[in-house]
Amino acid sequence: MKGYSASGILSAVVKGRGGVSVSHSKNTQDCKIVRMPPPEKVVLPMQQHIGAPCEPLVKVGDEVKVGQIIADTDKFVSTPIHSSVSGKVTAIGEVKLANGSISKAVTIESDGEMTLFDGFTPPKIETAADLTKAVRESGLVGLGGAGFPTHVKLALMPNENIDTLIINAAECEPYITVDYRECIENSDNVIKGVMTMIKYLGFKQAIIAVEDNKPKAIDLLKQKVNELAGENSNIKIMALKSKYPQGAEKMMVQSATGRKIPPGKLPSDVGCVLINVASVAFIQRYIETGKPLVSRSVTVDGSAIHTPKNVRVPIGTSISDIIEYCGGFKAEPFKILSGGPMMGAAIIGTDLPLLKQNNAILAFAEGTFKVKPERDCIRCGRCAQVCPMSLMPTLIARYAKSKEADKLTDSGVMVCMECGSCAYVCPAGLPLVQHMRLAKSVIREAGAKK
Repeated sequence: MKGYSASGILSAVVKGRGGVSVSHSKNTQDCKIVRMPPPEKVVLPMQQHIGAPCEPLVKVGDEVKVGQIIADTDKFVSTPIHSSVSGKVTAIGEVKLANGSISKAVTIESDGEMTLFDGFTPPKIETAADLTKAVRESGLVGLGGAGFPTHVKLALMPNENIDTLIINAAECEPYITVDYRECIENSDNVIKGVMTMIKYLGFKQAIIAVEDNKPKAIDLLKQKVNELAGENSNIKIMALKSKYPQGAEKMMVQSATGRKIPPGKLPSDVGCVLINVASVAFIQRYIETGKPLVSRSVTVDGSAIHTPKNVRVPIGTSISDIIEYCGGFKAEPFKILSGGPMMGAAIIGTDLPLLKQNNAILAFAEGTFKVKPERDCIRCGRCAQVCPMSLMPTLIARYAKSKEADKLTDSGVMVCMECGSCAYVCPAGLPLVQHMRLAKSVIREAGAKK
């Protein structure tokens, strides 16, 4: 395979276009994941993933246990929701999410016991269909932030045109370190999970892609591959150059395989399935224990956080409870983010529940970052130079303001991943990501009117 080195570590097959060098700020990389005690209550939104929302299967007053299914739907692009604590259902109502949308939600008052539901057992896996079914029943969605139901990706297998499994362990966003800790603390599950997927889904090769600023993870994963799968196995470790947004789906597929995903297409269209490293480790744990997705690891960091940590948190715990567990605020927060500083969502309060796909909570005091004053574009072209998708952000912004839907469609803006690289390098401080979102909405509105 192209890029194979004498040390047994692959290098990128193709150098991806664009991207920016950002401060890593991996302050919690040496912080072991600690388990947070059960909160007094959890709020479990029915919309916790891309796809159809679930419907509650419980009613107010019901007693529930950890791992018990409380919501589901018969829609394919969806996944069940399980109780993350033991206790009593006290409300079924609505809750506002970080993106501003409203979702139906089930509130459970915890009894503090965390009693496990006695109805789940390790699934019996003999075929690809068995594995896909088990992954759906586990409630797994992409733990890297996208929130796409994992079983939908796996339902493509077996498919002779799909030959490569790519494990995304890049974690290119600043501050976030939970995927790194997964590689360090649960490396056995990572490698066993990859072996399980190869065994039942028939991938010809698997590539675990890690940014080269994580040498301990690279070395440990390589060691575990040799121990568990053998030195000549079809599982390879790849060290990618540390550059944001290296972990983006299209960039990673191209770096790992040299294959370019066409506009509007998916990794499967070029023979690949891409899965987050924490998701793979969870699949293995679920196969061994039968315990569904009821908690996740999250990085809590930022200049306003008293004691930054990596915390294992029950799904549905309020952000305020998580921050309080980390010592609360040591300074008045100027900006609170759900996710990383590049692609995360700014939130206006801490009473929001943690969702399955949330991998970080960051809180920054005023003055942490220098905010560029917005000025007129100087036509420097830096935004186009760093765009991974070869777009022209300032031109798109102009079309978006004038609502020229046809020109926006021709511009290719719909392939924009909203990574923020353009805004990051813009010396004029233009809100280019917001312009990209506006452009997409103009195209959608024009399409709806036809």
